[in-house]
Amino acid sequence: MIRQITLPSGIRLIHEKIGHVRSVAMGVWVDTGSVRETPETAGASHLIEHMVFKGTGRRSAEQIAIEMDAVGGNMNAFTGKECTCFYAKVLDEHLDLAADVLSDIVFHSVFDPEELKKEQGVVLEEILMNEDSPEDLVSEESNMLFFGDEPLASPILGTKQSVRAFSREKLLAYKDEFYTPENIVVACAGNFDEQKLADTVSRWFDPPKSARQTQPVPQRYPGGKHETFVEKDIEQVHLCLTLPGFARDTEGQYPIAVLSNILGGSMSSRLFQSIREKLGLAYSVYSYPTSYTGTGTFTFYAGTGEAQAAEVLGRMLDEIERVRKEGVTKEELERCRDQLKGSYLLGMESTSSRMNALGKVLLLQKREYNERETIRRIECVTMEDIERILPVCLDLNQASTAFVGRVKKQRPALKKLLG
Repeated sequence: MIRQITLPSGIRLIHEKIGHVRSVAMGVWVDTGSVRETPETAGASHLIEHMVFKGTGRRSAEQIAIEMDAVGGNMNAFTGKECTCFYAKVLDEHLDLAADVLSDIVFHSVFDPEELKKEQGVVLEEILMNEDSPEDLVSEESNMLFFGDEPLASPILGTKQSVRAFSREKLLAYKDEFYTPENIVVACAGNFDEQKLADTVSRWFDPPKSARQTQPVPQRYPGGKHETFVEKDIEQVHLCLTLPGFARDTEGQYPIAVLSNILGGSMSSRLFQSIREKLGLAYSVYSYPTSYTGTGTFTFYAGTGEAQAAEVLGRMLDEIERVRKEGVTKEELERCRDQLKGSYLLGMESTSSRMNALGKVLLLQKREYNERETIRRIECVTMEDIERILPVCLDLNQASTAFVGRVKKQRPALKKLLG
């Protein structure tokens, strides 16, 4: 059973006891990500995520790693557009250690200036690595094009200029602004005594109270058709087409997930079968929806040879247009609905996955995670639901398309296809 309490500090604790396992997954979810940053603070959330592992008042960076390794546990973190999460997974007997170390790094990191300089270098290398990964780069370019000047266009890593400009004081000021009890959820899933968990988290997670309320970030996209071409001397042309999607907890969220499975979300999907299996034009071709708090996207990707780029794009656009006009079949709907349900349930069998669902849903959707409700909403997707969303999520007049590779010669043909 899932339970939720608010600790004396104001931090919310949500947990699910799973008695038949020996593990416990704990995550600290913070309501900050790239959407809350300005051009001057771009990349702050991500750099903070790195810096908290560099040492606290009680532990060096090495000691943090040694303590978790010594009990066979693992600890890590990630930064997204809308949130940052620090998490650990340990045996149930080491719950107290997980809470101790997580609270220590989140609230008591020292942000040593010398370590900051080193970590700024690490993040700059991460930005360069992203630029050297054409699949990541084309996705980022398409996303920035789609959202324009809106907060969701901001890259999670920040820019080279913004990362270099951070001082210890500037980074701590950003952290103090957003790492407040009202902005934090502690999520836990696994084998534990519920009262002991509450006592443990209350003991370790006791930051100063704050009256500050974080305001929602406006989320929208400018609209219209856009394209960009990034010339890179690489073997393949990578293309990414971004269309409108749906926000979390809206009527379109589950129909678009099923539609994505039909179009490009699996090996049996239309795009995979036609472009890869039948024609051999690409090794990697897929689609996926992304839901944010106030909006969403529907993304299509393919990587192919320079000479085949126009044909791959043309076939992708043709299939999108065909589905928009003709819809999907009942057989496709039933197969992909069951496929989505199966992959979702299989993915939720680990304590880490369940902790992620608990924390993310409470932090971003302001409610408790409900597995039965999720399954029901997948099972209830109908042909009418799919038909209702097609004019929105397959509107090619709202497409933002990015190309990365040797695209100079192919540009006229690609632009012609895009109209």
